[in-house]
Amino acid sequence: MRAAPLVDGAIAGAVGSAVLNLVSYLDMATRARPASTTPETTAGKLADVAHVDLGPAEEAANRRAGLGPVLGYVTGIAAGAVFGAFAARRRVPLPLAVVLLGGGVMATSDGSMTLLGVTDPRTWRRIDWASDLVPHLAYGLTAAATWRRLRPSSRRG
Repeated sequence: MRAAPLVDGAIAGAVGSAVLNLVSYLDMATRARPASTTPETTAGKLADVAHVDLGPAEEAANRRAGLGPVLGYVTGIAAGAVFGAFAARRRVPLPLAVVLLGGGVMATSDGSMTLLGVTDPRTWRRIDWASDLVPHLAYGLTAAATWRRLRPSSRRG
């Protein structure tokens, strides 16, 4: 397989990740809710699992704060690349692409945070689920639309 579908998928995932963050920030501004600490907590847990010392307390906190969003972008870009490999030789209808991309990133993020003990989705309220679902759907829609724009042949039957 040529690298072009992977690169186009990664680009689509990066665009989707930017929109996911935009939607999340708009939710924070609209509802005056604080930023989630789960990304930085996840980064810290991953560093612990990998036996990576992030430094003294203040430096470690700053590194976790930087690494949390980086992990989100890495997840979104990697999901786009994986989708690119999958969709390169088959037509994936837009609604299915949205579900595969948005649902895949949501499952990866929430699943890893659950496994690391950062969160427990069984305790989430409806608003918590909505705060997680809406940005991931925005990711899926944007990434799928970007994929289709970059790969016009993906629209043909």
